[in-house]
Amino acid sequence: MENKMLKQFWNFAVERQNIFYKKLLNKSEPYTNDSIMQKYKFCNAYRVLDRVSQFLLKEVIYSKKKYGYEDTVFRILYFKIFNLQSTWIETEKHFGEISLKTFDFNKYSQFLTSLKERQAIYNSAYIMCANKVYGFNYKHENHLYLLHKMFKEDYLPKKLVACKTFEEAFNTIVSYPLIGNFLAYQYVTDLNYSHYFNWDDNSFTVSGPGSKRGIRKVFGNVKNYEEKIMETYLTQEKALKEFNLNFKYLKNHKLSPIDIQNLFCEFDKYLREASPELKSNRKKIKTKYKKTQGEINYILPAKWNSSV
Repeated sequence: MENKMLKQFWNFAVERQNIFYKKLLNKSEPYTNDSIMQKYKFCNAYRVLDRVSQFLLKEVIYSKKKYGYEDTVFRILYFKIFNLQSTWIETEKHFGEISLKTFDFNKYSQFLTSLKERQAIYNSAYIMCANKVYGFNYKHENHLYLLHKMFKEDYLPKKLVACKTFEEAFNTIVSYPLIGNFLAYQYVTDLNYSHYFNWDDNSFTVSGPGSKRGIRKVFGNVKNYEEKIMETYLTQEKALKEFNLNFKYLKNHKLSPIDIQNLFCEFDKYLREASPELKSNRKKIKTKYKKTQGEINYILPAKWNSSV
């Protein structure tokens, strides 16, 4: 049972990566013969290739204007809290630039209060904590005050620069309210895309709720989900060889633990259709596949020293 499901997991990863390369090479649809993957949307095997990550790299981290490490940390966290390109674009349009120089709690709060009357300001991919920890009625006000505390009171960028490991940076971020383990892991990964940080992101992982469901479907009940992610990360080449599968790696980059974590989450979604007898608290796949208009010119973090 375990080997069969693990093979299916890796077959899913291989097929999703093949779809990516077919799109990159402008092949015609369908990009796969898998009817489930034709019908529904699944994230890329590599987290860095998804559209939100690509926007983060091009517009937030490696924008035309060069920013110092303090502004870069602020820009990344402001973007990731809302995780929505349109919120970033409208904020930048309104303030001219997004930086510590323009950040003022009251001004940003007034702007976002007005903006949310016209459009969504949060991405629905992550459910952001909405408690009133700082006493404000609106969720975005509490998040903005969190940023105020991080940057105007606690000097967070200096704390992060002093962190020696990915886990130490994670512990620094997760110590703040409104940020749980899963989001802190995502935020530190995004900070590590910049050239100001170089933590070993293969040394630490956190399992989100979706990946836990996927891991249970592959391995059954496990005591430590993070150990299973790391085990799958460390044995990926051996497993692919054993199952006679050819995964098209991004140059010299193996799938990292966060990629494996994401793949378990996506595989859980896939199995809702492929193996509905595997019960969980999620039964349907919400998002249908829809070809996105416009091509993406993919970039990778500069320190990876490679292109797509």
